[in-house]
Amino acid sequence: MKIWCWLCFWEEEEEHNNNNYKREVVMEKEGTLVINDVDEGKHEELGFCNFGGDDGENVQMQLGSLEEGSSNLDVGLNLGSSSLAAGSEMEGLDRGGHCKRPKVNSLAMEGDIPFVRVPAQESNPFGLSEEEYERMLNRAAQYLQPVSDGEETDHLVDSTSCEVNEDDQVSAEMNDCDNRMDLTDDLLHMVFSFLDHINLCKAAKVCKQWHTASAHEDFWWFLNFENRNISPQQFESMCSRYPNATQVNIKGAPAIHTLAMQSLSSLRNLAMLTLGKGQLGEPFFQALTDCTMLNSLTVIDAVLGNGHQEIPIYHDRLRHLQIVKCRMVRISVRCPELETLSLKRSSMAHAVLNCPLLRDLDIASCHKLLDAAVRSAATSCPLLESLDMSNCSCVSDETLREISLICENLHILNASYCPNISLESVRLPMLTVLKLHSCEGITSASIAAISYSYVLEVLELDNCSLLTSVFLDLSHLRNIRLVHCRKLVDVSLRSMVLSSIRISNCPLLQRINITSSSLQQLILQKQESLTTLELHCECLQEVDLTDCESLTNSIFEVFSDRSGCGCPLLKSLILDNCERLTTVVFSSGSVRSLSFAGCRAITSLELTCPNLEQVTLDGCDHLENATFCPVGLSSLNLGICPKLNVLNIDAPSMVQLELKGCGVLSQSLINCPLLKSLDASFCSQLKDDFLSTTTASCPLIESLILMSCPSIGSDGLMSLRYLPNLTLLDLSYTFLLDLQPVFDSCLKLKVLKLQACKYLTDSSLEPLYKDDALPALLELDLSYGTLCHSAIQELIACCTHLTHLNLNGCVNMHDMNWSLTTDHDFNLDVDTDSQPHLLLQNLNCVGCPNTKKVIIPRLARFSHLSSLNLSLSANLKDVDLACSNLCFLNLSNCCSLESLKLECPRLTTLFLQSCNIGEEVVESAISHCNMLETLDVRFCPKISPLSMGRLRTACPSLKRIFNSLVPV
Repeated sequence: MKIWCWLCFWEEEEEHNNNNYKREVVMEKEGTLVINDVDEGKHEELGFCNFGGDDGENVQMQLGSLEEGSSNLDVGLNLGSSSLAAGSEMEGLDRGGHCKRPKVNSLAMEGDIPFVRVPAQESNPFGLSEEEYERMLNRAAQYLQPVSDGEETDHLVDSTSCEVNEDDQVSAEMNDCDNRMDLTDDLLHMVFSFLDHINLCKAAKVCKQWHTASAHEDFWWFLNFENRNISPQQFESMCSRYPNATQVNIKGAPAIHTLAMQSLSSLRNLAMLTLGKGQLGEPFFQALTDCTMLNSLTVIDAVLGNGHQEIPIYHDRLRHLQIVKCRMVRISVRCPELETLSLKRSSMAHAVLNCPLLRDLDIASCHKLLDAAVRSAATSCPLLESLDMSNCSCVSDETLREISLICENLHILNASYCPNISLESVRLPMLTVLKLHSCEGITSASIAAISYSYVLEVLELDNCSLLTSVFLDLSHLRNIRLVHCRKLVDVSLRSMVLSSIRISNCPLLQRINITSSSLQQLILQKQESLTTLELHCECLQEVDLTDCESLTNSIFEVFSDRSGCGCPLLKSLILDNCERLTTVVFSSGSVRSLSFAGCRAITSLELTCPNLEQVTLDGCDHLENATFCPVGLSSLNLGICPKLNVLNIDAPSMVQLELKGCGVLSQSLINCPLLKSLDASFCSQLKDDFLSTTTASCPLIESLILMSCPSIGSDGLMSLRYLPNLTLLDLSYTFLLDLQPVFDSCLKLKVLKLQACKYLTDSSLEPLYKDDALPALLELDLSYGTLCHSAIQELIACCTHLTHLNLNGCVNMHDMNWSLTTDHDFNLDVDTDSQPHLLLQNLNCVGCPNTKKVIIPRLARFSHLSSLNLSLSANLKDVDLACSNLCFLNLSNCCSLESLKLECPRLTTLFLQSCNIGEEVVESAISHCNMLETLDVRFCPKISPLSMGRLRTACPSLKRIFNSLVPV
């Protein structure tokens, strides 16, 4: 969305009490604006902001580098004492001119009025998020009132290079418009409150009012110069301009010591100071005491002092102190109100703390702190609640004992990567969070000591290599982690509120006993030695035991209802790749999903899960007996179980069953009253009794596939009368002799597939074209059959309702010449209007070796034929087609093709790949195809690449010609 504005300003000019400088932009560098002070000839550059100091000099801004992809902006904000400043400095200005509003023309203006495009951003000129921008517009709508004063705009403002100076040259050149909207100061203040400093500077270019509004001190209480190249003079000017700023960030700025000293001396309300990436001298820390409002100090990656002296930090009101990744020899902190202190990753050998109210201490990765130093620092803070001393390699149990005695309120302890602690003689009764990652001294005796932490909620014991067993009975324990504990053998956990357990990659773990009334998910992947699992978890819903190779059949007793299941709400059970499972007997009234993928050893499966909705048996190659009674499955695929012999299914909700490839399945009982699709292809052992019992118990079957079921005979087909809704029947590759049961029973059949039914005689299909059997039949597949040519001709001529016919590989089919008049062909001497038109749309005669001629004249009644496939007919020579609706013709690999005549005005695709046909014949054939778009003549030796132009001339509608030599 583009935003277009019509801007005009009042003609009144303001009178200034200070010197009037005429300022103009004379040069623009990449990412930097250079402003020339005409009177004084000064050039000043600043990498962040462009503000004026109290003495009236310009402070310049670099905005191009702040926002990736943004264009360089020309900003000149003169915010000195002589400009539009707040407070007492504004009293000498003309308040009438200051209160004038920029007017915005109505969108209903006439088209001849000039307008300006604001190019800041296409859909959001203020750089806000979509939610903030929409909220701002909704709140602003009530303030926008159209005003008409009868004035017109005489000057067009270029918003891309707007220059606002202390004089009123810009406003003097602009007139009011007829239709305007009044933007009040309150509205602008509300809108600008959504903007950051970068967008405030962009808004300052628009006009004088926006210039003044964007400079309000409400928007500049946080002076953020992180990683900006700002000089001490420019920073001092900013501090003078905004003495009430409460937050300053000068991390990464040059000369941080000088800038920090200016912050402490100039900003009387400074409450939060962040600095770093430089050197801070001792005078800075001495001056901290004079900054009485300071309550947060952060120093990151800095050198403190000269490297030989102690760094003192004394402050009566400081509450939060972070000295992170700093280099010093010694530090002394005396802050009576300090609550949080972080010395993380700082290199000092000693730390003296006098902070009686300190509650949070972080000395992580302070490698140079000795055990005594850590003990002295921690014990000097009796109210300590959280202590992080991870990676302090010198810490010992003695230090932890003293801390436990003095810091009685300690709740959180992180002692990870402390190799010298074992906790065997340490008691921390008030501890709620304990992290002991990679503590080499933690053993089973340590767990006994941890059990005295009665209110412990979180325990993390990752990579404790000597830990062999965990026995915990803690009523408040909620979360426990046991990852990569290489020697862990036994785990027993009891907690009614335990809600999260992570146990993984413990190769020796054999027994797990968990009692919890809150646990909902249990993940125990890759426990190679796990053999015993006991669960008493009333709320457990998901269990993942993937790759637990040692689990045996007894695992199902843990979750089965028959054994008094301790997991009554279990919904999902995953046992993938558990290779020792052989016999599955599982009963559950709550389980909805089961997975046995990759369990190759399972031979017997018995599931009694009335609510089961999904079961995965991929890779169960040795499954022989399967019973699903009852289950709530809606679909089941057993085609991946080639050794399945016995199958019993009782599924009231099942609609789709696939048994494809169960070649040894001989006994099957299927009771699925809602079943609609059954695929039993390649089940060579299924007999007529299977078909009879299945059709009786599943009367709603619509699709039945019995391909390659040679044991199915006429007696079995008689049971099809129980399937009144049958629409698809596949009897391909069977040994059937008679199809009369099909003709008598399947009155709604639409698709009949009889591929390679070599025992069907010519008279087998006579009821189709003589007795009008199967009146709803639309698709017939007789591929690779033995029907004679005359039977095929009669079938095509009399089955006028067929839309798809497949005759692929029919060796007895000869010339298809529908221009002749025989006893079995179309009689062209009679009135064609009295004969019904064929509904045939797709005719496939692929690979018919005895077909030499295909002739379809216009009178042959093939008015609906749209696709004809004659490919791989090696002896085909002549093709003459006059089909008004034919769109697709495939003659590929008809290597004997010599003559081609086409009168197919709607033909769009023609394939002649690998045909030995001349280019003159092709040119003549396609000249009558006015809609032909695709022609494939690859590997046609008689068609030269140079003749492609002639083919395009003969058929101008051609878009694509595929040639094997030169792509066209």
